[in-house]
Amino acid sequence: MQCDAFALSLIMIPSGGAVDHVLNGVLIGLLAILALLSAGHALINKRDPRSALGWILTCLAIPLLGPLFYWGMGVNRIYSRARRWHREAGEIPHWPERTNAVSVPLPADLAYLKELRRLSDRVVSAHLIPGNSITLLEHGEEAYPAMLAAINGATSSVHLCTYIFDGDQTGRRFTEALKKVAERGVEVRVIVDSLGAKYSRPTAKKLLKGSRVQFRSFLPLRPGGYLNLRNHRKILVVDGRIAFTGGMNLGDRHLVERDNPQVKDLHFRVAGPAVADLQRTFLEDWRFAKGEHLTGLRYFPELPPLGSALVRAVSDGPDKEFRKLNWIILGAISCARRRVLIVTPYFIPDRPLISALVTAALRGVAITLVLPGKNNLPFVQWASYTYLWELQQYGVRIFSQPPPFVHTKFMVVDGSWSLIGSANLDPRSLRLNFEFNLEVYDRNFAHQLEAKGAAAVAAAQEITQAEMDGRPLPVKLRDGLAKLFSPYL
Repeated sequence: MQCDAFALSLIMIPSGGAVDHVLNGVLIGLLAILALLSAGHALINKRDPRSALGWILTCLAIPLLGPLFYWGMGVNRIYSRARRWHREAGEIPHWPERTNAVSVPLPADLAYLKELRRLSDRVVSAHLIPGNSITLLEHGEEAYPAMLAAINGATSSVHLCTYIFDGDQTGRRFTEALKKVAERGVEVRVIVDSLGAKYSRPTAKKLLKGSRVQFRSFLPLRPGGYLNLRNHRKILVVDGRIAFTGGMNLGDRHLVERDNPQVKDLHFRVAGPAVADLQRTFLEDWRFAKGEHLTGLRYFPELPPLGSALVRAVSDGPDKEFRKLNWIILGAISCARRRVLIVTPYFIPDRPLISALVTAALRGVAITLVLPGKNNLPFVQWASYTYLWELQQYGVRIFSQPPPFVHTKFMVVDGSWSLIGSANLDPRSLRLNFEFNLEVYDRNFAHQLEAKGAAAVAAAQEITQAEMDGRPLPVKLRDGLAKLFSPYL
């Protein structure tokens, strides 16, 4: 009996070498389990089979690091985080019903776009609203005076949301105007994205400190914060009656009639019933940023028809169930009969967008893509180049605008339908940021945008397929390396 007990003790208390062997076996087993669980998660959850296969091989072939890379970079938590943060901000308040929120038919000459309209009806909660007027404002020289005049004339409320609010001369003109109207009793609320606020010193928050202006940062960059989930919207609503939106931030950089201009851009003044949807979008962001629910006729007055444009607000972001903007863009290209004009500062298309453009070009649709010749983010431009040759070989014409950097963004189909707003054609806008766009059914407005596009093309240089093919090998390698990171650019 004593011998049996002694033998058992040798098994239960191994020697030093045996202990190391056991620990190594346990470690290998745990790593194998982690690799298998990670690979299984990728197999079940990755929609793209190429992405799934890549992550499965990474998890199985690289012990520990492969699964760590997968859980750190391969799992999309953007949607769940955004939804959770919105839930934490509180329930969406009840907005007043619009008296003209009814389904209106498209004009007879635009009836062929009924499938596109049906798509938007399905994925966007906002209605297509008639009776609107949209005024095109070029550069800060036209946009800023119009915006400041609206602010100075406010009697009830001023609501401003922007990504960048510089502390330069232009920024100070806006902060002074906001403080002045707030002092005479107008409710003034300002939202600035906390990442965009880092672009300039002093910040708008500092310039407005001590005033009656209510200021909130969107998702403050505290420790552990995220560079994604940024509020890229540009919205100004005055008295619930006049609104401005587009791609323009607030700062001297958007003034072109000065020495060393930096950015060319377009902005838009909106009047008519669609203003209520811009107001709703701002107040939803305000609810998220402050937790305050604001509603009532003070913010949603009656808005009579003031123009001929049919307008729908498309508020999109990583908290939404559908990729609204992406689907609407694909739908618009698929409905095009004659021509598509796309002007964008950042162009990093996914496979569905490339397929849609190529398919339309093969159907005989004239596709024109206008990009900046010199991008403010060189690595984005490098990644863009890797996609151009594939479009060029099927007849898509691509033009490069001369400096300064052109931040303008819009899309026009057949001189009938337009898309304007804050979103770029890249993964950051279509997947990671909060964006705001307007789809517009109106030939007069579309022709104005096409005229701007024609002027841009006339001053631009066409990028040929021979030029893309003739890039030196080091440049092709550089561009290809940038492409690998395109989902995060």
